[in-house]
Amino acid sequence: MFQQGMTRRHFMSHAALGSAAVLGATEFLHHLQLNAAEVSKNRKACILVWLGGGAPTIDMWDLKPGSKNGGEFKPISTAGDLQICEHLPSIAKQMDSLSVVRSMSTREADHARGTYFMHTGFVPNPTVVHPTFGSVVSYELGTKRKELEIPAFVSIGGGGMSPGFLGMSHAPFTVDAGGRIQNADMAGVDPNRLGARLSMLETIEDGFIKSNRGGAGQAHKDVYSKAVNLMRSQQMQAFKIDSEKPEVREAYGRGGFGDSLLMARRLVEVGVPFVEVNTLGGWDLHNDVFNTLKTQRLPQLDKGIAALTADLKERGMLNDTVVVCMGEFGRTPRINQNVGRDHWATSWSVLIGGGGLKSGVAIGETDEDGTRIVGDSYLPSDLWSTVAYALKIPLDTVHTSKRGRPMKIAGGGQPIKGLIG
Repeated sequence: MFQQGMTRRHFMSHAALGSAAVLGATEFLHHLQLNAAEVSKNRKACILVWLGGGAPTIDMWDLKPGSKNGGEFKPISTAGDLQICEHLPSIAKQMDSLSVVRSMSTREADHARGTYFMHTGFVPNPTVVHPTFGSVVSYELGTKRKELEIPAFVSIGGGGMSPGFLGMSHAPFTVDAGGRIQNADMAGVDPNRLGARLSMLETIEDGFIKSNRGGAGQAHKDVYSKAVNLMRSQQMQAFKIDSEKPEVREAYGRGGFGDSLLMARRLVEVGVPFVEVNTLGGWDLHNDVFNTLKTQRLPQLDKGIAALTADLKERGMLNDTVVVCMGEFGRTPRINQNVGRDHWATSWSVLIGGGGLKSGVAIGETDEDGTRIVGDSYLPSDLWSTVAYALKIPLDTVHTSKRGRPMKIAGGGQPIKGLIG
């Protein structure tokens, strides 16, 4: 059910073997600059920061001081009309540009099922594989950006989720925090030899397509064509964060997470409509939750998210770029015997901002102990419908599964009113 994206060896083998040969000297591309005129175009996009494992949002965005469930951290005031954790001071300064949805109630407290639900807006179903929302955006927006030569859905630091019935051409193109394609042998070959290989491959694929054995042959050819175009594109410079000024690198934080967020901004800047940044787990905090958050997880998150928000704002990109920060669920209000928190999907929070959405506010409410929602609650379908609204994807859009079943975009949810004004 949880297929990997465009990282598999059968997809990238020809592209990887030929990349150095086709591009020529890498220093040629290294000195190319991103086209500033392209940046000024309408660039609706979403950056999803995925906190794999399920972050304890009660200790981050919806603190409960005075409650037995409140834990060790204190809330602090922000630039917006809400309070967040004291260990997120840099994000606090950017909260006039961000908001928190505190009333997510998503019922799936299993890692795999929760990950699927939060990425697609649909609960897992054995009869159909729904597309992750990045694939939906690739399908709806990426196909309309004829000037975009690189994939419309990039996943940094993780395998990403399946494109489902939308097909492999909308699967996540997966790279690591250094911009390297996963599972790819980057050894170069002679350009003539590469051309011969590609010509032979085209002949084989055309023969297979003409044999009328289904759509797999054309889909395979399309994916390889994109790989070849990818090798030759100047837009590949977006993956090379080394060209950024040292002060920008420092602002994001050098290392995997900061580098990934900086790369996400660069990808959006050249027109990629959906980028997912994976933090590679680390949020499944059944033990020692407060010490781990304070010394490891929150400082990194605080620096990176704050820098991304400020950078997008400074470049005039925030109004067109939705930033979502979440995992598959929250964690229990009750603190367990190991000073940790367990899986909890009943009442938890998501950070969201940009894209013209209302900012500086807390949407929804949990009770004084954080155990239940007070008033309206929201599902993943509502969250992704809000993102679709911000990206100007029509909410009456219906996709059709391989079996001919109509599927409403984002699971048929409704945009969260408090965010869309």
